[in-house]
Amino acid sequence: MIEFNFSIPTKVLFGVGKLDELKREPLPGRLALVVVSNGKTMKETGCLDRVLTALDHQGIEYMIFDKVHPNPSKASVMEAAQIARDNFCDFVVGVGGASTIDAAKGAALMARNPGDLWDYIVTGSGKGKPVKNQALPIVAVITTSGSGTEANPWIDVTNEELHEKIGFGVPSTFPTLSIVDPELVLTVPPFLTAVQGFDAFFHAAEGFIAKSATPISEAFSLQVIRLISKNLPKVVQDGSDIEARTNIALAALLSGMVQVTSSCTSEHSMEHAMSAFHPELPHGAGMLMISEAYFSFFAKYVPDRFIKMAHMMGEVTDGLPEEEKPYTFVHALRQLKEKCGVDHLKMSDYGIQADEMEKLARNAHKTMSNLFAMDRYTLSLQENVDIFKAAYR
Repeated sequence: MIEFNFSIPTKVLFGVGKLDELKREPLPGRLALVVVSNGKTMKETGCLDRVLTALDHQGIEYMIFDKVHPNPSKASVMEAAQIARDNFCDFVVGVGGASTIDAAKGAALMARNPGDLWDYIVTGSGKGKPVKNQALPIVAVITTSGSGTEANPWIDVTNEELHEKIGFGVPSTFPTLSIVDPELVLTVPPFLTAVQGFDAFFHAAEGFIAKSATPISEAFSLQVIRLISKNLPKVVQDGSDIEARTNIALAALLSGMVQVTSSCTSEHSMEHAMSAFHPELPHGAGMLMISEAYFSFFAKYVPDRFIKMAHMMGEVTDGLPEEEKPYTFVHALRQLKEKCGVDHLKMSDYGIQADEMEKLARNAHKTMSNLFAMDRYTLSLQENVDIFKAAYR
């Protein structure tokens, strides 16, 4: 019997030029905390100015918090939350990539709840306290195509003191409104375009092989895999290709919906451990480094699903021995990485040492154990170490 729940309460404005509609879209208050990164991109591209102009047009006052780093820290989330609380902000606007939107979600949650974010985290060293108060409303203006955070409640935050990077969310951390305007990603450079696109790809692949997959998530997953396989090499080669950019933006949005209707698997736990100890490592790059070893391990456990994913990538399995068919997905993945120029990525490039594999595996099992529970085969600690070792170079 088929059974599932399905609720994505975010209103999404999707398409070229949709940022302009922020001037007219009803917003949830009169004072906003605008969260952006500590870099210059949002200012140099004019995106931040366009958002602030839209707020001005509606007579909405705002404050700006511009201290978000890649792989946002708990400290920055708590600082932003304190500003929102002390100034009685009505809502939070995140303008930027996944790190910025996640920080905005965390700030919105902690602006209305006492204590520390780690009081509510349910894995790792988190105390698992119930969240009593709803987050402030969240508006997301996404400027990358990858994580899908614009369509889900999840917040990935790093506790730098404890080397724990954990995903967490509650229903109220769904954005109230998300704007997905492909024009905003036209200036993203090729390397970041590729690693962000693969982040969406892995959300879809993991969601498809997870125990929690549903008919809804499966449809989303296969569409994401198809869109990225066809379009990611195009936008890496020509970032101005607005049609391909739009298709990748759609894939990223749908990948966020996969995370709501299914789940990620232990591959994400493993990468979170990597970037918890090496926060300069882009999440998508870390996923790419371990992907072939990871999927090669799991192909034999859910062969039918790997074959379906391979077909969505254009692979033909007719005539192959049955035991070889699932691995055509890994072959297609390798080819896609080559086309996008990210097949050369190495852990050692980001300072990860060969003797860290057990430390990383233990961290993954401790901090994100919930995603190991989504695997259709339960990885032992040693198998987790072996995957890391197979991926290391």
